Amino acid sequence: MLKILVVLGSDEGMYAWVVANYALGSLGGDPLQTTGIIELGGASAQVTFVSSEPMPSEYSRAIKFRNITYNLYSHSFLHFGQNVAYDSLREALTLGEFNLAKSFREGSPIDPCTPTGYSYVAESLKLSPGLLDEKNRYSSTLQSKGNFSECRSAALMLLQKGKENCSHRRCYIGSTFMPKLQGKFLATENFFHTSKFFGLAQKAFLSDLMMAGQQFCGEDWSRLQTRYHSLHEEELLHYCFSSAYIVALLHDSFGIALDEERIAVANQVEDIPLDWALGAFILQTTSNLDLEHPYWITTVISDDSPTLFSLIAIFAILMFTAWSISKWRKPQLKTIYDLEKGRYIVTRIGRYR
Repeated sequence: MLKILVVLGSDEGMYAWVVANYALGSLGGDPLQTTGIIELGGASAQVTFVSSEPMPSEYSRAIKFRNITYNLYSHSFLHFGQNVAYDSLREALTLGEFNLAKSFREGSPIDPCTPTGYSYVAESLKLSPGLLDEKNRYSSTLQSKGNFSECRSAALMLLQKGKENCSHRRCYIGSTFMPKLQGKFLATENFFHTSKFFGLAQKAFLSDLMMAGQQFCGEDWSRLQTRYHSLHEEELLHYCFSSAYIVALLHDSFGIALDEERIAVANQVEDIPLDWALGAFILQTTSNLDLEHPYWITTVISDDSPTLFSLIAIFAILMFTAWSISKWRKPQLKTIYDLEKGRYIVTRIGRYR
């Protein structure tokens, strides 16, 4: 039987934090020794970590694993995922919203996040319907002029847009509250894919990514196409922006030093994928097995029969033990409605390598 859940972006970050710390062996231990998660998806970015700072309730999540309570900051920065941010930046450049050092050349807006030699017309961009008329005030063609520093500056402007409306003691992106980063972090999803593209190690410094991005952005588009002929054009086109965006996000916005050692990129820990759906499974299953809190289980099962309850509890113990030891358990399916993507996802849990 399939169970349908509605999962918020901040909950995705929380579940990703659970699976990461479960895989690292820190879940169930000292909260200050856990590892935070920074996810860079396509439509949003999630940040989740243990924080000792007081925070507004909408940003706070409390997880109890065994006898340890973890007070988490967890938030999904909608529209700041890599793909949406890329489209938003090109839209802003087309409309002349950013005051860059070299915003226009020969009457046309310059795109510093696209390698020189690439040609496209503004009509092909995914502009918002309400901005189509305003767009016509500008030339119909963006001029590609790859420049990492200029692209990074534009990305930072995008990330800081609306910061003047911040009503909290600290805002790193726009007007959204976020406490100071504490502890170690794993950067996942597009952080991992971008790092892998440039051939960087898991614990490479941001300065390494910056140098790789500077070289890539400064290359001629035709040479890049020849060198990376196996990649689709649209995918290849993103890497100048993604390298600059990551530096603008992690260093310029979050304040992570260019030579910081406490952050690593990964999409899995050993053979365990950092999949938020797996984290949800771990958290729910281990909560069901926590015999010190039977009231939590009864609220989930909602059954008055102690015999049925015992059978379910024993079955859950056997299933979780088999999964933990062998990882070859028969796959389970869970249907989840992803608010960010606006569709149902059938998640397969189990048989990971």
